[in-house]
Amino acid sequence: MVTKSLQSIRGIHDGLPDDVRRWQRIEDVARATLTRYAFSEVRLPVLEPTELFVRSIGEETDIVSKEMYAFTDQGGDHICLRPEGTAGAVRAYLQGGLTRSGIQRWFYMGPMFRRERPQKGRLRQFQQIGVEMFGAAGPVEDVEMLAMAHAFLEGLGIPDLQLQVNSLGCSVCRPAYRDQLVAYLQERADTLCETCNERIDKNPMRVLDCKVTSCQAKLGDAPEMLDHLCDGCSAHFSDLRQGLDALEIPYIVNPRIVRGLDYYNRTAFEIVTDKLGAQGTVLAGGRYDGLVSELSGPATPAIGFAAGIERLAMLLDDVALERPDLAIVAIGDEVLSYSLKQAADLRQAGLCVVHCGGGGARRQFKMADRGYVRFVAVIGEDEMQAGKVTLKDMASGEQKLVKAGAVVAEVQAAS
Repeated sequence: MVTKSLQSIRGIHDGLPDDVRRWQRIEDVARATLTRYAFSEVRLPVLEPTELFVRSIGEETDIVSKEMYAFTDQGGDHICLRPEGTAGAVRAYLQGGLTRSGIQRWFYMGPMFRRERPQKGRLRQFQQIGVEMFGAAGPVEDVEMLAMAHAFLEGLGIPDLQLQVNSLGCSVCRPAYRDQLVAYLQERADTLCETCNERIDKNPMRVLDCKVTSCQAKLGDAPEMLDHLCDGCSAHFSDLRQGLDALEIPYIVNPRIVRGLDYYNRTAFEIVTDKLGAQGTVLAGGRYDGLVSELSGPATPAIGFAAGIERLAMLLDDVALERPDLAIVAIGDEVLSYSLKQAADLRQAGLCVVHCGGGGARRQFKMADRGYVRFVAVIGEDEMQAGKVTLKDMASGEQKLVKAGAVVAEVQAAS
């Protein structure tokens, strides 16, 4: 029994073999899909300056004010565990001096940290796949980004997902819409929840995304950004939809997809499911043309998305166990050294091999059976002297004496 002091922190889970097999499947499909679209993997640090997220996400947001793991280290530096990946990617883009190096297509995988209330699919340490593209402003790149996200999830074989898209406008058309929305919300403030009231002045568009049922009931006729787009944003959104139609990617327009920060603009999208309860988003992204300049870089168009690996794993069918090819059962102490050399040679030839450690034959066969191996190679003194093994097929029970050098061919022929 593990004592309470040795238990994992609430909301932070271990990745045990069954979990990791599912994560690896997601990561493998992601790498295969994203590299086909000419995206390159980057490795970003888990620790970042706290100021990076204060400036990018905002000091008054829940992520920074309530959820971020931030502290001062022994040298007096204010650092944090990254709560998301985009700000760190922008920092790396600027710090690497890549602003004049053409379009940058990046993806990354790894842990993020937020001290939020643990719930289904929401953890305090969670694995995430992030994708960023810097330097591309047109709707064609937006279509490619959404097509790539769609291909990634399609490659995982997850059914019943829905792509939802919206436009958030830009600095030209959004201010007038914001004023109209604030006026609408202020008239109904006494019927909205406390969180919505806090957002009316700070992030009014976030009110439209409130998950409280009573609030949604009061916002049915709220003004929508799509009805207030300038000509440029309207054309951009129209071209995005034409591109999705041309690729025959199904989607719906959801005017309630919003982002709370001003540097987000134009395209916003989510891929959702009804199989994870109220928190049904499995992938989300959008265009953030203002973030690079917000972090003291030059004006740079950018778009990206992120997907939670644990949430995707919950939607996967069972991932087949990778069974070892062969277990070696060594009968007698005099053959141990020889059997270890045979195991090494078989691994060098590409087989997955478990050595059962010698000792009693019954114990070793039991170990092989628990490991779900496909074959057992029994090596006793007679086999060692003859340069052979007794090879047993664990599925059929058939066994035969074969030359040690022929084991690989026998196993591969049965695959």
